[in-house]
Amino acid sequence: MDPSRNRREWAERTGEFSPAYYADLGPNKVSNSLVTLLEYYVDREASILEVGCSSGRHLAHLQANGFENLTGIDINDDAFAVMADAYPTLADAGTFYTGALENLVPEFPDDAFDVVYAVETLQHVHPDDEWVFGELVRIAEDLLVTVENEGPDPDGRETSGTVDSVDGEFPIYRRHWGRVFTDLGLEEVLSKPGKPDTIRAFGTP
Repeated sequence: MDPSRNRREWAERTGEFSPAYYADLGPNKVSNSLVTLLEYYVDREASILEVGCSSGRHLAHLQANGFENLTGIDINDDAFAVMADAYPTLADAGTFYTGALENLVPEFPDDAFDVVYAVETLQHVHPDDEWVFGELVRIAEDLLVTVENEGPDPDGRETSGTVDSVDGEFPIYRRHWGRVFTDLGLEEVLSKPGKPDTIRAFGTP
């Protein structure tokens, strides 16, 4: 799948894995983990950006736990209309941008946010667009967090560098996010493997 089609498919996604789908699911254990992690590393006044926020279930959980300076990016045109119905307090208080992260992130100034995080979003970035990972490093002043599906597979085999798909449709580009972001100059301060996602946190050295 080429980069433009990859982005278009997510922008138009309905049904499973759409903003309405995630709003129905609501906050989950990842939401709880993000609260715990951010409580440890930053204060509640920290400016926070979620890349690929969908309808905002994780941001809403952060808001419910006292984090107030919240921003989100999502490529799906329906994301923020769904958010207005599901999480109206978040929709009113936060700052949100519709578009591809490859288009939006370069527009932010250096160190624009204290925290930048992504949940099962960076794994869908096409290899041709990997340059955007450096842009995430550029705009994150204190902390960058990834919650991404990177393996190993059920047989214990390394999966980084492989490509899977969601229901045979959307590719998942498996990467070792520890190596990706330490190679870009960050220091890994947390690594917590899970099924299917690994939580990693990176700070500036």
